[in-house]
Amino acid sequence: MTQLYEVTIARYGTRVGRRSEVYLNHQLYHEDDAPIGMDYFVWVVRGGGRTIVVDTGYSAAGGERRARTMLNEPPTLFASLGVHPADAPTVVITHAHYDHIGNLDHFGSSRIVIAQAELDFWGSTHAQRVQFHHSVEDVELAALFAAVDEGRVDAFEDAVEVAPGVDVIRLGGHTPGQSVVRVPTSAGVVLLASDAIHYYEEYERDMPFSSVAELVQMYEGFDRIRAMLDGGEVDHLVSGHDPATLDRFRPLGRSDSEHVVTLGALSDAVPASAVPASTVTADSTASAVSA
Repeated sequence: MTQLYEVTIARYGTRVGRRSEVYLNHQLYHEDDAPIGMDYFVWVVRGGGRTIVVDTGYSAAGGERRARTMLNEPPTLFASLGVHPADAPTVVITHAHYDHIGNLDHFGSSRIVIAQAELDFWGSTHAQRVQFHHSVEDVELAALFAAVDEGRVDAFEDAVEVAPGVDVIRLGGHTPGQSVVRVPTSAGVVLLASDAIHYYEEYERDMPFSSVAELVQMYEGFDRIRAMLDGGEVDHLVSGHDPATLDRFRPLGRSDSEHVVTLGALSDAVPASAVPASTVTADSTASAVSA
């Protein structure tokens, strides 16, 4: 039997921007500029006696500096979901932007999983360049590297299995270590795309996001995600910021509140043949990182 999990999608913040701010070189599409909403999420994976937190949201300070609307501070939201620092859940960081590591210090005893390319980049001089630095908080990067010094960070190269059947896969593009998380559930295989796909429109219309470290990798990430969906390796794509996300999945899961939807049920199990096989690469073993 294949281990199945439940995946909780939880919205904690929101804002309204403009399409010209969101899409790279928006003028190339020859369409009118218009307002566009952006929601902010954290995700929780549970199953097999494990709890995995995927990203930790923006901090109150990081959100306030950027005029983001805080619907529910992530530490409070995690507590309402039954996720507590004392239990030291594994924390997967898809990338190190302010809205994904803002409360990392809330899980001060947890092991942290992140792509080595992400650590390398944010530890380099490029982290201070204007085009990159606006997306991070120095104090939050310091917390990440403090965890490295403490020996709590497990870095991987291309992919790693963080629990039976739960794969973290580096795509790059948005940031050098931008990663996605693939999870088998009773509702089908879920891909938590994080910022590899901010909006469904991005991958449907091949429209890169405005913040990009490597454009070719971003396009290639779209292609890899399309291949996962077209090949049946993934059933459900969960975007990183699209305001349509919760409404898209509400009919497929249980809606604990207007801001939370959970896919899958822990009591359900299916034969292994019913769930697509993992494609974690041979070089996917995580390695502990220390200073």
